[in-house]
Amino acid sequence: MSRYDSNPFDEEEVNPFANPGSVPPATSGLSPLPPEPYDRGATIDIPLDNAKDLKSKEKELQSKEAELKKREQELKRREDAIARAGIVIEEKNWPPFFPLIHHDIANEIPIHLQRTQYVAFTTYLGLVVCLLWNIVAVTTAWIKGEGPTIWFLAIIYFISGVPGAYVLWYRPLYRAMRTDSALKFGWFFLSYVVHIAFCIFAAVAPPIIFKGKSLTGILPAIDVLSGHALVGIFYFIGFAFFCLESLLSIWVIQQVYMYFRGSGKAAEMKRDAARGTMMAAL
Repeated sequence: MSRYDSNPFDEEEVNPFANPGSVPPATSGLSPLPPEPYDRGATIDIPLDNAKDLKSKEKELQSKEAELKKREQELKRREDAIARAGIVIEEKNWPPFFPLIHHDIANEIPIHLQRTQYVAFTTYLGLVVCLLWNIVAVTTAWIKGEGPTIWFLAIIYFISGVPGAYVLWYRPLYRAMRTDSALKFGWFFLSYVVHIAFCIFAAVAPPIIFKGKSLTGILPAIDVLSGHALVGIFYFIGFAFFCLESLLSIWVIQQVYMYFRGSGKAAEMKRDAARGTMMAAL
């Protein structure tokens, strides 16, 4: 027999069902996994209260949400009522580092009135500077032997004049410019005339109503200059401040009055006054 009679690629037919014991075992290089230990006595804790807790939290969140919606509706109702009544909520924004008042000329005052409003605001700040410098000058005079009475009067001028000017004439002018109200213009004119009269009086400072040296006018400046040159210089500076404040204030009232007459607010104010008189009589 030739050596080429056997085919090396022939597959050997093996019947696995013929003889189960004759099946060659499968060979593998992997080792079987070790069996996991099983403890029959081990118990697993399943929290049964989780569902109840979730439901209670859900109800709590729903109640809070309903309460917030109710508050939001109430707040919106109040805002709508305020808007219908014509009341404007003013947020304090000036000065920026410590807001005390609401002030936004660029966004709330018409463009053609902004210049006048800015100058009016300058006169308000000018009054603050005048009264503050008045305290400095009077304090110097007190140190030089003029007595504490004039110092207390200077303090009274400042703590009453600064908020009083804002409430009596600057805020009415601001609101009159913003809302174009004839009544607010009328209140501004009345209060601003008093402001101008005070500035002129302070620039002169005659010793007839107040104690003369409690204001840095020209008369006390001349009086104290001969005895104390430094105090006299301080008083002359205060006199210049009050003069400048008076001139700016006169310009402001002229500009506001020209607008007031030109826009027809004077006639409207007269009609409102006549109507109020008739209603009061009836």
